[in-house]
Order: sequence, then C-alpha cells, then structure tokens
Amino acid sequence: MTPQYQALVQTLKRLPGLGYRSAEKVALHLLVESPSSASTLIESLNQASSALGPCKACGNLAEEDLCSLCASDERDHSQLCIVESVTDLFALERAGIFRGLYHVLHGKLAPVRGVGPEKLNLPSLRTRLEGGQIKEIILALGNDLEGEATCHYLNQEIFQDFDLEVSRIGFGLPSGGGVTYADEVTLRSALEGRKSLF
Repeated sequence: MTPQYQALVQTLKRLPGLGYRSAEKVALHLLVESPSSASTLIESLNQASSALGPCKACGNLAEEDLCSLCASDERDHSQLCIVESVTDLFALERAGIFRGLYHVLHGKLAPVRGVGPEKLNLPSLRTRLEGGQIKEIILALGNDLEGEATCHYLNQEIFQDFDLEVSRIGFGLPSGGGVTYADEVTLRSALEGRKSLF
C-alpha cells in the first residue's frame, strides 16, 4: 500500500458510517474500478460546498439565505418541529406527515463529549420564537439520555419565556433510537401520537 492510498483511506474513514473496510472499498472503486467517477465526485463536492450553506432561520441546507421550507407560504408557520440533524429533517419530510417548519439543532447536549448549549443552533431558535408567530413546538429528538437532557434544557432555558404548546414525539420510536433510521410508518405514529410534554 502506498502512502497516498493510505492517506485517502484514512480521510474516507473519517466520514460518518465508514469504517476501514468500507473506506477501502470506496477508495478502490474510485481509483481502480471507476476512475472517471472520482473527478465527477470531486466536481460535485466542490459545487455543493460552494453553493450550499445553512438556512439562516432553521439550519437546513439552503442555496439562498432561507431554505425552500422556510421560504414557502404553503407551510404552517405556527408549528415548529425541532430536530437534531438535517438527516432527521429529511426523514420527516420523506414521510410527508408534517406541514410546519423545522429547526435543526445540529446536535444534542452531551457534556461528556464536550457538547454544551453554545455548540447548538439555539440563538436563531430564540430569535424565531421572539417573532411571535410560532405557537406550537414539537420536539423530535432521539429517545435517549442526550435527547432527554436537550428537551429538558430547551424547556427550562428557552420555552419558559414564551406562551407555547410543547409536545414530544416518542410513541413508536424505540428507546435509544433516533429519527433518521426510523421508517415512515413509525415516524407517522410518532408524530401523530405526540403528547404534551410541559
């Protein structure tokens, strides 16, 4: 194995969901089996990284200041579903069951891993709530200790300052499970079976 090959595998291994063997498969595919796809991948990554950024309102991927969901007049702007990641937002959108707006935290509170409130997308959440249009919050965070801690923090430090109806999905999601990997039927049950939390 050459140093350049090893460096490529190590770089690929840093991507979520790729272990050493998977990174090796991707590297060999790009270098040996389909070398032309490497340049296409590089071009796509360059274009996406220059064209995409976070939505200034919710944190979703956007090509403009606002993502297509926040800019839409067809969404219910009084409902806000709070999710951990953009992949969770995508999962809920694929299920086609929620017509409100989203807010992406880009993580959950995890003091052991050094993730405190300052690392979450909270300033723009407070700004949105101060606008007065949002009446209902749906917490769609994983059913684990970090998700519980994040929900508790949001209620104590942010939601207390506003007149909001707050609920949390949970019905249908396994303990320790997250939104991203749940199927559409489970997500529908979770969202429709939400209960008042605070």
